[in-house]
Amino acid sequence: MVEGAVRMDGQATQGTRVEMVMRTIRQRIAGRSLKPGDKLPSIRGLAAALKVSPSTVVEAYERLVAEAAIHSRPGSGFYVASQAAPLALSEIGPKVDRAVDPFWVSRQSLESSDGVLKPGCGWLPPSWLSEGGIRKALRSLSRADGSVLADYGSPLGLPSLRHLVARRMAERGIECSPEQIMLTESGTQAIDLLCRLLLEPGDTVLVDDPCYFNFQALLRAHRANVVGVRYTPTGPDIDLFGEALATHRPRLYITNSAIHNPTGATLSPVVAHRVLKLADQFGLTIVEDDIFADFERVPAPRLGAFDGLDRVISIGSFSKTISASARCGFVAARPEWIEGLTDLKIASSFGGGRLNAELVLAVLSDSGYRKHLEGLRNRLANAMFEVAAKLKAIGIEPWLMPPAGMFLWCRLPDGIDAAHVARAAVAENVVLAPGNVFSVSRSATSFMRFNVSQTLDDRILDVLGRSLRQARSQLPAAPRV
Repeated sequence: MVEGAVRMDGQATQGTRVEMVMRTIRQRIAGRSLKPGDKLPSIRGLAAALKVSPSTVVEAYERLVAEAAIHSRPGSGFYVASQAAPLALSEIGPKVDRAVDPFWVSRQSLESSDGVLKPGCGWLPPSWLSEGGIRKALRSLSRADGSVLADYGSPLGLPSLRHLVARRMAERGIECSPEQIMLTESGTQAIDLLCRLLLEPGDTVLVDDPCYFNFQALLRAHRANVVGVRYTPTGPDIDLFGEALATHRPRLYITNSAIHNPTGATLSPVVAHRVLKLADQFGLTIVEDDIFADFERVPAPRLGAFDGLDRVISIGSFSKTISASARCGFVAARPEWIEGLTDLKIASSFGGGRLNAELVLAVLSDSGYRKHLEGLRNRLANAMFEVAAKLKAIGIEPWLMPPAGMFLWCRLPDGIDAAHVARAAVAENVVLAPGNVFSVSRSATSFMRFNVSQTLDDRILDVLGRSLRQARSQLPAAPRV
């Protein structure tokens, strides 16, 4: 039911009436008719004015108190909180004039309204996820005992989910015990904890060039020296990789092996063996981000499988295929590293997120999940070919056709600067991912990453076409011969 709608019996739902009262007060605060410190209308007075019951106004006021928008003075009434009034809706939104840096795409994608199209984001549309499986798991959890709903989880995480993760990793050739696995709130938290454990400020970390842009942002937050190595369709350029190890003596190398982000490439066995041989020679630790594993039809080579989790640490999460809202990831590593990570997790977040872990376990254990994944892989494969064809029609060429996953790494025509195209597109409510946000060396000026699941709306191609024409018009004229 739409907010404010009325049922056939003439009565709006209680939840809708409460929300209507809250919205009214928020609008008055945003419009400055109620200023910080002002007294709110009395419960009976507002109830009469809005034609709702006093209990509805009480509930609305209590919720606004919980939001810290207003506060109660016993015996006196309710008052607007002594803080800056909320912004009007027209003032809310990400700033489009900031530098196009590794935070730019994230800010645009996460802070924009639901009406914005997001071919540059890194997740599936909600309708592509297993909503039925999530709702079924939530119904089951609603009947769980109080400890599941209220207690801290253990720092290592839910044992039954760690056992399941170990079995799933074995299917991809990585053998490890549940004791070598620690659950985290996300894949990003896993990398953050590993940086805390293994890095000191000023240490050098190798990443692929291009690489997932948040690797760069996170490493800079840890004051690491970030060095990029050119990525090829079969893995890092092995000669440049060896040179970087000899020159910079990095502590870590962070990569995606199975489905590379942003290129969609997969690591070849030959390159994998040479990377591991160099890692052993130079004492390098490798963090292998494997969060796209469930998109694969056939498991690709993994450094963790060849290495046996000696120098390699494997991380993953369930945000891409289950829910980005239920934050749950994991890290698999040597037992002594898991011990240190557990202490860090206690220090930084105390217990584990048990409720999210129980939800993920319930979805993974359901008989419908594998069927959902098979349908999802087919849907992504179809979208990959459809989007590639549409992009080629306007002169945008894929770097390669990935065997699986959601990303197409593409070159724009005429050497056009992808950042210029992205700025023009965001003004039309389309968020794109320009290449240089992924490139440490900023050598991907004319590249762009497309999430095929988010690029099927024809409006995106229209905006892209206009943005390309605008960017092309700004190119310097060719010199006369």
